[in-house]
Amino acid sequence: MAKTLQNLEIPTETAVLVFVNEDETEDQIVEDELAGLCEAAAVQPIASIRQRLDRPYKGTFVGTGKVEEIRALAQEVKADLVLIDSEVSGMQQRNLEEAFKCKVIDRTQLILDIFARRARTREGMLQVELAQLTYMMPKLMSVYTKFERQKGGIGMRGPGETKLESDRRLARDRISSLKDEIEEVKRIRNQQRAGRRKHPFPFASIVGYTSAGKSTLMNQMAGTDLLADAMPFATLDPTTRKIDLADGYALFLTDTVGFIRKLPTHLVAAFQSTLEEVTYSDFIMHVVDLSNPAWEMQSDAVMETLEKLGAHDKPMVTIFNKIDLIPNKVELRRIVAEWPNSVAISAFNGHGLNDLQLAIKRQVQSLLGTVHALIPYEFQSMLQECYNFGRVLKQEYREDGIYIEAELVSEMRQKLEKYRV
Repeated sequence: MAKTLQNLEIPTETAVLVFVNEDETEDQIVEDELAGLCEAAAVQPIASIRQRLDRPYKGTFVGTGKVEEIRALAQEVKADLVLIDSEVSGMQQRNLEEAFKCKVIDRTQLILDIFARRARTREGMLQVELAQLTYMMPKLMSVYTKFERQKGGIGMRGPGETKLESDRRLARDRISSLKDEIEEVKRIRNQQRAGRRKHPFPFASIVGYTSAGKSTLMNQMAGTDLLADAMPFATLDPTTRKIDLADGYALFLTDTVGFIRKLPTHLVAAFQSTLEEVTYSDFIMHVVDLSNPAWEMQSDAVMETLEKLGAHDKPMVTIFNKIDLIPNKVELRRIVAEWPNSVAISAFNGHGLNDLQLAIKRQVQSLLGTVHALIPYEFQSMLQECYNFGRVLKQEYREDGIYIEAELVSEMRQKLEKYRV
């Protein structure tokens, strides 16, 4: 059934939303999330319509009767576009645009548009453009399908086929160029990562569903001033900072791009060099917005993305955020008690951050090993490295060198292997 939606912000375009989720219990979650994506893209939803689909129709994605309903609704509310909360093929998009007489975009295009708006660094812009072109290539080909079907006929020789081949070649060339540029960025990122590894602190990455509060937490812990916005994908580019913990412990912490349900595979592929920060981490800090009724579904979506990256088996601290918005404290305590290695915090007001610091310190300690070593005096600079990149428990100046007992990460333990006693 069609319904009118409230105005979210001053928009640039108006849209009819088409929901196609199969599970009725997810209706409110799906509607709220798409509304948030529309707000981030400056699109005003003015009406919506739903069809339950277990699988899409080949030519028009939705059924022919629903096509007519959507067409009538879009004309009635004078919408600029129809937005489908799924991914549609180029042929389906073309057929629907012909039927609706207006622009049709899908969920993936909407997310790509938001990423394009948010990209600020050269790396972010390159990755977004690569994702857009990779996504549009099959759709580009479908635009010219009618020419291919009729190529060689009278009146159809040349232009259509030539235009198709030209556009495909230009897109392929640009994709190849973008991949080369991103590889160069990746090479530089690997050098930076290797440089940090020479100062062997443990590495951790903050991950979470978009708008879970990752950047707010990073700002609290590292004193950074990252953009912390409730809208989806407020920040795209990873930021790494050294975090000092109690009792001389420390780690490198990286903030990452937010995940989302049905995160487009084109984005995962294009942002591979950025998301690799997660795969190189020693452990993961998973931020969960506990105030969101769909927090379990969002947590599952994050874990699915981590599995795609091959990082789902890494040690993890689960951080239940926004507890200042949770009135039921008994339920809150139950969730934390049942969830392994978890803490409850409010990144906004700082509540629970001491508990989080202790949890992170325990995780860092689990990555350290105790070393007993006798460092020759000619290599005493290594003693300072032990102080800088670990925790020295005991130090004695002896006749044949400096004896130490220290908790150190594996890289530093390897450097001291030949001096073990």
